[in-house]
Amino acid sequence: MNITFNANSFANIPRTKGSNYNKNISSPDNKDFNTNKNQSVDVGKNHIVYMKTDDMLYSGGNSTGLSFTVKYAENSSKENPVVIAKGIDENKNEFEQTFNLNDIDMTNASTVEMKALEGHLEASLKLDRQGSLSTLPMGTGRMKLSDKRDFVSMFEDSIKEQITLGQYDVAMRYKRNLNIFSDFFKKE
Repeated sequence: MNITFNANSFANIPRTKGSNYNKNISSPDNKDFNTNKNQSVDVGKNHIVYMKTDDMLYSGGNSTGLSFTVKYAENSSKENPVVIAKGIDENKNEFEQTFNLNDIDMTNASTVEMKALEGHLEASLKLDRQGSLSTLPMGTGRMKLSDKRDFVSMFEDSIKEQITLGQYDVAMRYKRNLNIFSDFFKKE
């Protein structure tokens, strides 16, 4: 069997020393973005990226242009974890959301809610990405700010898909993550 691909269809990204690879990355105030960790960076005029600081549970975004940070609110406690999410939505409009992690409904949740919960569980050492970029199932990278999904079903579908593909280790990681997320909501 021969496998071929058209190399011309891929972006040509310069990677040599001295190239202009990072020329489109700058901070809003034209400072070196590595020295000012609490700045947003406008990457190629397409997406805003927030630099993660130690007090953030999450900093990132997805392919829609949604980019945000999540921090604990001042009134947050171990029993009542409240977070504030701030960022830019897919239309480059600023947003701010405050919500209690205990109130998240995994069968009707946003990517912001689930990323906040993911960050909280990582901070409390209950969740481990195991080398992955995210513990959430595939498909969250295309969700917009107001999109809600049934994450329980997304996890279950991902588990079934990975078993069908013979990727049992990945299926078990999704199952473990689903159990960790679900256990968070079990009341003792």
